[in-house]
Amino acid sequence: MRDYLRLEVRRTLRDPGFVIGGVAMPVMMYLLFTNLGAQDGGWRTASMVGLAAYGAVGSALNTGGGVAEDRAIGWLRQLRVTPMTPREVVTGRTLTGSVTVLPAIVAVLAAGGLVNGVRLAAWQWVALAVLLWLGSIPFTLLGLGNGYRLTGQTTGVANMVCNLGFAVVGGLWFPVALFPGWLRALSAWTPTNRFAQLGTSVADGHAPPPGALFVLAAWLVVFGSYAVLSYRRSGRTV
Repeated sequence: MRDYLRLEVRRTLRDPGFVIGGVAMPVMMYLLFTNLGAQDGGWRTASMVGLAAYGAVGSALNTGGGVAEDRAIGWLRQLRVTPMTPREVVTGRTLTGSVTVLPAIVAVLAAGGLVNGVRLAAWQWVALAVLLWLGSIPFTLLGLGNGYRLTGQTTGVANMVCNLGFAVVGGLWFPVALFPGWLRALSAWTPTNRFAQLGTSVADGHAPPPGALFVLAAWLVVFGSYAVLSYRRSGRTV
């Protein structure tokens, strides 16, 4: 499985679409959002966390696009006749998604510290990166579920809709405080809102609230079940 993981990571990182959409775009959005007019340091820090989370979600979902391509070219069929168990295949893909989110997270955090002058303690930078990395796993499973269930073109559309929808409703682009009451209440139950809350809590100097961990854990179960069911379904159609 180690060789499979290395192959998938190298293939993903060499994809120009991943580099532009998953890494460059969140950085450009962050610099644009935080340098239009006078912005205080608090907004630059919060936006840094939100756009790092947005980049991580996009990169995690992108894993599903690779799965859909594998189905189209017959690679998934070949994997099924190898000694690798289905659990190893899914785990390898999940680990691939976990690795490929790191460039997006690091790039946005670097832009915050080096360009926008965000200042955090050393432990906060490390904790922020680690929590965003670990918190992206539910979105990797969602992307895998889409990739195993849908066609390549449909997977791309579904992932884009999920990414944009969760980003807007979850408050990754704009402060949730600007939302109307009903949307603010809905946002609190989205995985992206709680995902970003992991980072904002650390940036504020305290541990993430239990509610954020509970909601993320619930979404992890939902998306994980979706990925498993989609993989089983693909075995009957590939």
